[in-house]
Amino acid sequence: MLFVIIAISVVLVVLLTAVLKLHPFLSLLIGAFFMGIASGMPLADVVLSVNEGFGGLMTSIGIVIVAGTIIGVILEKSGAAYRMAEVVLRLIGEKRPQLAMSIIGFIVSIPVFCDSGFIILSSLKKALAKRAKVSIASMSVALATGLYATHTLVPPTPGPIAAAGNIGAENYLGTIILIGLVTAIPAAIVGYFWAVKVASKIEVPEDTVKSGDLSYEEVIKSFGEMPSTFKAFLPIVLPVVLIGAGSIASVLGGEDLLTNILKFLGSPTVALLLGVFAAFFLLPKWNEETLSGLVGQGLVSAAPILLITGAGGAFGRVITNSGVADVISGMDLSALAGGSVFLLIPFFIAAALKTAQGSSTAALVITSTLVAPLLPSLGVEGAVPLALVVMAIGAGAMTVSHVNDSFFWVVTQFSGMKVTDAYKAQTAATLLQGVTTIVFTMILWTILV
Repeated sequence: MLFVIIAISVVLVVLLTAVLKLHPFLSLLIGAFFMGIASGMPLADVVLSVNEGFGGLMTSIGIVIVAGTIIGVILEKSGAAYRMAEVVLRLIGEKRPQLAMSIIGFIVSIPVFCDSGFIILSSLKKALAKRAKVSIASMSVALATGLYATHTLVPPTPGPIAAAGNIGAENYLGTIILIGLVTAIPAAIVGYFWAVKVASKIEVPEDTVKSGDLSYEEVIKSFGEMPSTFKAFLPIVLPVVLIGAGSIASVLGGEDLLTNILKFLGSPTVALLLGVFAAFFLLPKWNEETLSGLVGQGLVSAAPILLITGAGGAFGRVITNSGVADVISGMDLSALAGGSVFLLIPFFIAAALKTAQGSSTAALVITSTLVAPLLPSLGVEGAVPLALVVMAIGAGAMTVSHVNDSFFWVVTQFSGMKVTDAYKAQTAATLLQGVTTIVFTMILWTILV
């Protein structure tokens, strides 16, 4: 009966979000209260669990989400994202424009939301398509799938961070970043090949009509004086390097001064805050408009993610306190233990949620809260196993992007594709990305665990 109540709670959240269009924050809170009351928890304990779940998750990852969002806003507004794009184009060359766009998306979406990343790179994408004489649809899908790969798999994007916090892996972000980057590569490659083989056959009006859009050189010049390559990449590279060094220091152990300093600098909160300070050097001037204004924009962008993530934490805490862990611990799960097949559970849950309600972040948050009580019973603990669980959830959160997903509409509107063509190009590509990612994750589990 407890599992039936959990299933009804999840369906309730999906219906409120997808059908009634209620904000996921309120949908998750309603689901949490329904779960607690329906499972027979004392009413006072329901309230306490909601408050503890919300506050507990904010304690571990709240500042990390805010800092990552601020970095993304500064990269966008300062022109650093364009500088990174230009560097990649120079390295890859114009003979492989789709590959260049895929790599650009792969890099930019680590700190920047895929929706924003697609919008800010849209003019560059169109200009390069015209210059290379390739289909705008193929360039759009290459960019979109590159953005999508890291958006769902690599911190400091809020979704993977929230999933890590929910399953108790917030101290292993260095490992999750490393494994996320590796896992995102085949997802991006599949998207690239789909863009070249399928999306390139789709024609949009701009392919045949001469428009007044700027040329590639004019687009680059229109950005004005862009920051240097070093400054552009530093806000992304610095936190990743620091978190990685901190993870290595934790594994090696010891209490000497250097180890303690590396652990301190490598804690996600400190590393991302240092990334914010590195991003300040991208600003053309330091004044109230930039130092306060752009940070304020980052806070506004972070607010919905914080609320959704916190509400997901509340939902998860209510599920945990309802006694589901005790029920699971009494079940015979030996058939799932020790192998990679159990990764299909979080994958299918996340895929169902993503397909039903559209938000990858919400799918990551809700799925991680649901599977968290299951992991101890299966003996899933430690950095690598928990990181691979996050990858499995992220794979599901890719599957699939269609009309209830804001990113789907960003891609269609900024590329000029018809909805039917977008289903063939973008939706099918995200399905392949999700399936490829879960297969690759299961292979990594077999090798590493």
